[in-house]
Amino acid sequence: MRIIKNILILTGSAHKNGTSLLLADEFENGAISSGNNVIRHDAAFLNVNGCMGCSYCRNNNGVCMQNDDFNAIKENLIKADVVVFVTPLYYFDMSAQLKTVIDRFHSMSSKLSEKPRGAILISTQASPSDSTSDVLKLHYKTMIDYLKWSNYGMLIAKGVPSREAIIKTNYPDEAKKLGENIK
Repeated sequence: MRIIKNILILTGSAHKNGTSLLLADEFENGAISSGNNVIRHDAAFLNVNGCMGCSYCRNNNGVCMQNDDFNAIKENLIKADVVVFVTPLYYFDMSAQLKTVIDRFHSMSSKLSEKPRGAILISTQASPSDSTSDVLKLHYKTMIDYLKWSNYGMLIAKGVPSREAIIKTNYPDEAKKLGENIK
């Protein structure tokens, strides 16, 4: 019997017609077509404040003193079996919008490590160079190691500075197949 996965997609692009959101759409379509439950939060269009490092959450059972859109993300993050991080590469790392959401994981790090989860990284970059995304990949690997999550895959779309460029590649199909393979 197939177990349906709860998949949470967190995106970091402010470009509704951009390259990374196209890959997020394709991944989401693939995951849904395989019968999974998919929730998506596009961080650039939410009101999520940065972590203040005040540790209020550490003294209040994981509750953050900030009342913003992270509360909805937090509920879905706890339920998730797989978390998918989708971002354009901005100055060698993820977008600030996605990083702001991830920084808020601080309030629930131990809770996020309690059950096995999978993680996927999907990123787009204008540069065709492999080394341009080294920092992003290291950041992702370090984060999921810390959280004791399993890497379910990485799709780094290189040399795609525009939507017109990425449509001419196999990257959208690869993103869809990555979603279809979550079983």
